[in-house]
Amino acid sequence: MSTSSSEALGPQLDFLQQEPLSRARDGESLQKQLLHRIRTAVLDGRLPAGSRLPGSRTLARGLGISRNTVTLVYDVLGTEGYIELSRQGTRVAALARPEPDGHAHHAPAPPTLSQRSARIRKPLLEGVDSLAFTPGVPALAQFPLAAWRRSLDRTLHQGGTGLLGYGPPQGEPALRTAVLRHLALARGVRCAPEQVVITEGAQEALSLCVRLVTDPGDTAWIEDPGYRGAQTALASGDLDVLPLPVDAEGLRISAADWRDRPPRLVYTTPAHQYPTGSVLTASRRLDLIEKCRDHGAWIMEDDYDSEFRHSGELLACMQGMTPNAPVLYVGTFSKTLFPSLRLGFLVLPEVLVDQAAPVVDEMLRGGHRCEQLALAHFMESGQYSRHLARMRRLYRSRRDALRAALAEHLDVPHTVTGGDSGMHLTVRLPADFPDQRVARAARRHRMAPWPLSRSSLLADSAHNGLVLGYGNTPESSFVPGVQQLAHLIRKSGFEGRG
Repeated sequence: MSTSSSEALGPQLDFLQQEPLSRARDGESLQKQLLHRIRTAVLDGRLPAGSRLPGSRTLARGLGISRNTVTLVYDVLGTEGYIELSRQGTRVAALARPEPDGHAHHAPAPPTLSQRSARIRKPLLEGVDSLAFTPGVPALAQFPLAAWRRSLDRTLHQGGTGLLGYGPPQGEPALRTAVLRHLALARGVRCAPEQVVITEGAQEALSLCVRLVTDPGDTAWIEDPGYRGAQTALASGDLDVLPLPVDAEGLRISAADWRDRPPRLVYTTPAHQYPTGSVLTASRRLDLIEKCRDHGAWIMEDDYDSEFRHSGELLACMQGMTPNAPVLYVGTFSKTLFPSLRLGFLVLPEVLVDQAAPVVDEMLRGGHRCEQLALAHFMESGQYSRHLARMRRLYRSRRDALRAALAEHLDVPHTVTGGDSGMHLTVRLPADFPDQRVARAARRHRMAPWPLSRSSLLADSAHNGLVLGYGNTPESSFVPGVQQLAHLIRKSGFEGRG
C-alpha cells in the first residue's frame, strides 16, 4: 500500500504523518516503530486519556501500511494497558502520569538509597587487575591453564547437560569433601562435610555470616586498618561497627571494649592481618575465643591468603585451636587460583549446622556446577597442591625482590611491614606524604598501590602509606616502579606544603 492513498487522521495523530515511518531495510520494523510512537505519545500526554483512535483499517490507509501491522500494534498496546479496545472503538486508557515540570503540587523527595547502603564506602579508584602493585591479585600468567582445561573438559564430558540445572545450595558434595580434606591437612580445620558451604567468593561468605548470626543494630568489631570487603559486609547488615586497633600481635582488644560495647560478631584475619601483615598471637586467639564464648559472640575468621607462608610452616587457623570454637571460617580460591572463578567457602560451627542448613538452602541457589566439580577434580588430582607450591616459591622470590627495590630506591622516610605471608607489602609513610594523592597519581603511570588510609574507618586515621601487591607484578617492574613511586611520593609532599 502506498502513502499516496493516505488520509487525514486528525490533529492528535499528526505526529505520525509529519514524520513517516522508515522503510529502510536495515532499520526497525514498521510494527516496532508504530508501537513506540503511539506508546510514547500516550506517556508524554500528546494522546490524552479518552482520546479516540482511528480503526485499524483507517490508520493503515492513513499511514500506507498493512492493516495487520496496525492490528498487531493495537493488540500489544491493549495488553500493556495503554489503550482500551471495545466494540465502541479504541480509546486511550487513563494512566497515572507524573505532573509536567512546573505543575507539581509539591516538590518530590529526591531518590535515595537505603541508610545501610549509604554507609558503604565508595571506592577511591576503579580496580584494574593488570596494573602494577595491585593488591590481592595472584600471578594470573602462571596459572596452569592446560590442567584446568582438562578438569573442565572431564567434568563436562561426564556431567553433560545434567550440569545445566541448579545444584545443591550448599555446594557440590565433591567440592565440599575436597575442601574439607585440604583444610584439615593444610590449615588444621576441624569439621565435617555438612559444615562446609560453597559460596560465590569470600564476599558472599562474609555477607552470609552477617545474615546468619546478627540482627540490625548488633555490635560488630573489626580490625582497623582492615579489609574493605568486610567493612562492606558489616555495613550492609546495618550493624554498629566498632573499629579496633591492630599492633604487631594482631587485633588489640581492651577490657573496656568488652565492658562498654560487647560484640555479637568479631571480624579478624589472624594468620595474616590485612593490610598490616601482623599475626594474631596464640594467647590473643585463645583469649578471644574464650571471651566470645562467655558473651555469646561469634568470630568471623577470614583466612584469605595464608596458604602463601614464606617462612616456616603454615600457621594453624583459629577454628581448629579448640573443640567447638565459636568461629565461622571463611576462605577463597580467588587468591590461590584466579579471581573470576568466584568460588569461596564458609565452614559453619558444628552447633549452627542444623539451624543454618534450611536457611542456607533458601538464601543460596546452587550454581557454577561445572566449575565446582572441575575444581574438586583439580584438587583431588594433586594439581591444586602443586600449583600452591609453585606459587609459594614465586611469591617468596617476588617479595624479596620488592623489598630490595624499596630498600635501594625508596628514598623517603618509610617503614615496610608484612611480607611473611601473602602477596603484598605495606609501606608506611609520614603524614607529610598523603597516600591517597600518591595513589591517584600512580594510576596515571599504570600502577595501582592501595592507600593505607582508605583501609581505616576512622575519620582522623593516623594510618598513611601504600599497600603494594606483588602477586601479579613481574620482578622486572619493581625497580622502575619503585623509582616512579618515590618521585610521586616526594612530589605529594611538595604539593602538600605548597
